[in-house]
Amino acid sequence: MDKLSLQQQVLERLAEDLQQVEQAARAAHETATHEENIAENKYDTLGLEAAYLATGQARRADAIRQAMANWRQFRPRPYDASKGIQLGALVCLVDANDAQQLLFLGPAGGSMKLVSGARSVQIISSEAPLGGALLGKCEGDEVSIPGAPNRQQFEVLWVQ
Repeated sequence: MDKLSLQQQVLERLAEDLQQVEQAARAAHETATHEENIAENKYDTLGLEAAYLATGQARRADAIRQAMANWRQFRPRPYDASKGIQLGALVCLVDANDAQQLLFLGPAGGSMKLVSGARSVQIISSEAPLGGALLGKCEGDEVSIPGAPNRQQFEVLWVQ
């Protein structure tokens, strides 16, 4: 599985998300500033609500831009068993029911599910509970999600 291809897919998805958020922010701003939405009394809050929404959408757009910058600068490295799992690792986990899942550990802001070939790959960051628990682990190690109400345990099947 090609890590650079996964990175490119993350960047494409983030670009799509950014376009949608920017469009939503523009629409909310237009609603907030439209002359028909000027408050006529203290209970007429459509313009104010739209302004809050526009501000939130603008913040979300900034967060996506930052995530895109992080992912553009990110350079996945080959797995080094002496260091264990680090950012850029492609990890296959298996649970107690022998169900496997593929994870690609990347920078913050790229949490999503992608398809590479016929396989589904979950993109996570080290800030996610499972991502943090994976750091430093090696093939054959047990991993559990800290703070999970139902203790979920996995074994690291392989790492690339």
